[in-house]
Amino acid sequence: MPITSRIEASEMLVAFEGHLRHERGLSGNTVRAYLGDLSHLVDAVAGSEADADAVLHGLGLADLRAWLAAMASAGLSRTTLARRGASARAFFAWAHDSGRLEANPALRLASARPASTIPDVISIDDVLALLETARRRCDDGDPIHQRDWMALELLYATGMRVGELVGVDVHDVDVRERLVRVMGKGGKERMVPFGEPAAKALDLWLEDGRQALLSSESGSALLLGRRGARADQRQVREAVHRLCRLARVPDIAPHGLRHTAATHLLDGGSDLRSVQEVLGHASLTTTQRYTHVSADRLRTAYQLAHPRA
Repeated sequence: MPITSRIEASEMLVAFEGHLRHERGLSGNTVRAYLGDLSHLVDAVAGSEADADAVLHGLGLADLRAWLAAMASAGLSRTTLARRGASARAFFAWAHDSGRLEANPALRLASARPASTIPDVISIDDVLALLETARRRCDDGDPIHQRDWMALELLYATGMRVGELVGVDVHDVDVRERLVRVMGKGGKERMVPFGEPAAKALDLWLEDGRQALLSSESGSALLLGRRGARADQRQVREAVHRLCRLARVPDIAPHGLRHTAATHLLDGGSDLRSVQEVLGHASLTTTQRYTHVSADRLRTAYQLAHPRA
């Protein structure tokens, strides 16, 4: 049974979906990940044709441990195991607290520690080459090329997520003050500054490219697609990968530009708390990942340059 069908047939999963969306304010992608993990749990325990509510009511701690153990034996990453365990704990805690289950079988379910991965970043020289390639491509007057330059400048200047970028409206941008209002995870709003290069790209886009693409479907969206509707994340990702190839720099995704911006801020002397505010991290622990990147770069530079390294 497809995930959507299983969810629609389950009173508890439908209610949990509403809780995630409306009470916790989680993004659509996060909600789908939670529900997908729970559907996988039901399938693993009882098969795809089983009644999800009946299965969820009957699960115990041993079932949950067996589920995680089977995935570990199958070679799934620690990151996936950690996420699926977190999904189960969140669901059963909610189901117990809301009176849908008498007990919480996940109360003593151990938390798998996700793998500690250092984010992919590219050098300042590579970023400059990438952005210059995007700027020069605008010489042909194509509004999509103007949009792509503006998108890359904003991604690197602000460190925002690609999902946040495509959600920005025209009135969220103050080009004169060089500030953009960003709606982050959980509906949390933040103001992020950007520099002169991004302001120039925005000026060109707003005065020229966006005007050429405006349609009845544009609304107040900052980024538009070829037909005038709000651009989506896929279009931005494709543009970033395409420009990486044109600039002959290491291929990187939009989220890699976010990692790169954070790392370059720390390398430049910005304090950790300021970077946390720019990125919109709820926890300083998340931001601290980037200190490892900066430390590794410092160590490499030291080993190459110091005569007694």
